[in-house]
Amino acid sequence: MTHDWLELQGRAHREFAGRLSGITDWDASTPDADWSIRDLVSHVIEEQQWAPYLLAGSSIAQARKDIEPLREDLRQEWQLYSLAALAAWEAAPRESMVRLSYDTVTMDEYLREQVADVTIHTWDLSRATGADELLDLELVEAVWTVFEPQKETLAASGLFAPPVPIPDDAPLLSRLLAVTGRDPR
Repeated sequence: MTHDWLELQGRAHREFAGRLSGITDWDASTPDADWSIRDLVSHVIEEQQWAPYLLAGSSIAQARKDIEPLREDLRQEWQLYSLAALAAWEAAPRESMVRLSYDTVTMDEYLREQVADVTIHTWDLSRATGADELLDLELVEAVWTVFEPQKETLAASGLFAPPVPIPDDAPLLSRLLAVTGRDPR
């Protein structure tokens, strides 16, 4: 199945935005034991801050100089930086190369990575706030195509916990979460 990753990016942003309204305790824990809800939301917003700069050809060092620290109202910050990132994705030429901290990749590779990041963290935020944990099925299917080929190396990257053992016939969302070190049970 071919996915429209730009459309999925917008959908992932809407899913995340929908979970922000349910936050009552910004210091509550998340599925990542090292992060509070505030840390998780800040991480997702900060990833959006980078997108306009990197898509315009800036290096990480150049972008770092221009990125503003987040202000206190993270819901408002999400609105601001989500809109800026989505506009940058729409404007970026498809053949663009993007300089990331670990490599130079195509715009499409960076886009898939970003859709995956927002989608997985939407589930994290859902679990942390007691919101509906079901995610848009097309997002789950698309993000699975990002993580499934890497399932043997995700934990070794240091960015994910070891995979959670789960039956092969478990729902796709459960398998996606498990391969990224999250326990969907």
